[in-house]
Amino acid sequence: MESRSKPLATPSNQREQIGWYFYDWANSAFATTVITVFLGPYLTSITKAASDAYGFVTPFGLEIKAGAFFPYVVSLSVLLQVLTLPILGAIADNTHCKKKFLAISAYIGAFSTMSLYFLKGDNYLLGGFLFLIANLSFGASIVFYNAFLPEIASPKERNITSSRGWALGYLGGGLLLAINLALFSQAEDLGLTTEHAARISLGSAGLWWAIFTLIPLATLKNREPVQQLAPGEHYLSTGFKQLRKTLRDIKKYPHTFLFLAAYLLYNDGIQTVIALSSQFGQEELGLPMATLTTVILMVQFIAFFGAIIFEFIARKINTKRAIMTSLLIWGGALCYAYAFLKTEVQFFFLAAVIAIVLGGSQALSRSLYSLMIPKGQEAEYFSLYAISERGTSWIGPLLFGLALQFTGSYRIALFSLIVFFITGLLLLVRVDIQKAIVSSGNKVPSLE
Repeated sequence: MESRSKPLATPSNQREQIGWYFYDWANSAFATTVITVFLGPYLTSITKAASDAYGFVTPFGLEIKAGAFFPYVVSLSVLLQVLTLPILGAIADNTHCKKKFLAISAYIGAFSTMSLYFLKGDNYLLGGFLFLIANLSFGASIVFYNAFLPEIASPKERNITSSRGWALGYLGGGLLLAINLALFSQAEDLGLTTEHAARISLGSAGLWWAIFTLIPLATLKNREPVQQLAPGEHYLSTGFKQLRKTLRDIKKYPHTFLFLAAYLLYNDGIQTVIALSSQFGQEELGLPMATLTTVILMVQFIAFFGAIIFEFIARKINTKRAIMTSLLIWGGALCYAYAFLKTEVQFFFLAAVIAIVLGGSQALSRSLYSLMIPKGQEAEYFSLYAISERGTSWIGPLLFGLALQFTGSYRIALFSLIVFFITGLLLLVRVDIQKAIVSSGNKVPSLE
């Protein structure tokens, strides 16, 4: 099935691959500093400041528990992606402007993130709005970014190229988080409140994102689209037509869509754990922000090695089995969190275990999926994939928020996410990788 050899990049595409890696480095600051660490607890504290005596806020007349506001905003931001990203992906496949779309979405997201610096007091609606724009833009940029993978790496190079991108992303996100951790720990000595330090950290993620996006924009090349617009057609109408055609073509690529369904389930669980782990640690275990930031920082650097380790494992047992192994570990981690997790030391231990499988499960999924999509429709298919990419899960946060609202228990809310790993694993078992690759018109990578 998949390649188990370790390919080498050719000189012609090595420069593009290196530049492509750096978009992972650039955008991981948003995924780590904003989604995973600072915004959840910070926006929750602002929402609590605006809540009534019973701990509820009423945006637009809806009664919402303050602690559930951030999960609901995450879910809403991704629902908007579900409605818009497939159209953008279909449009991108019919143009030679993929790099331009990457730039536009990246910089809208980066400037929205920088604007989080001005979030303070009890203005939780401003925080929710800015995050909606930033996360929608983040998801869009990931679509165009991922769509470059089949263009810059041969089938035999996909695992290692994808894994290197994820690994560099963990380093980039970890480096900025280390800087923010130092700022947060020294806030008092610098004459800053913890609130101000959190705001600086949030804004810094947008600045980091904007600066390092310049590297992929300088190295990636636009290519002529496989599909061309017919005379008299427009990009928007063509986008809708192409999306309808893709949905009708599900029967042509049953195993590709079965894999996509499995991925959307298990990665929704992964992204929800990532996005809400800080809130769980703060509200359920009573851990201070400094501890939570240290844990996430540790995860970033362990995950760098985890992505490389799982690429090696995939070469030994194949990519599908490597992903399945990681999902079993994810499920075990949630069981441990529900039944045994009580102390700070245990929180560090569980985070280290998760870090090992974090990058591997996501990097290998991306490279495997890239082998199973039709040529010329990369952006469109990756727009469907991006519905559950980093920081863009939607069903998971909704389930977490509902479980929290109706039970009042963060522990039960976290454990409820195990359903995503179980159902995702069961679907993945049924995927025939070789049939998926062949039916999409691609060649199965040689084992040699």
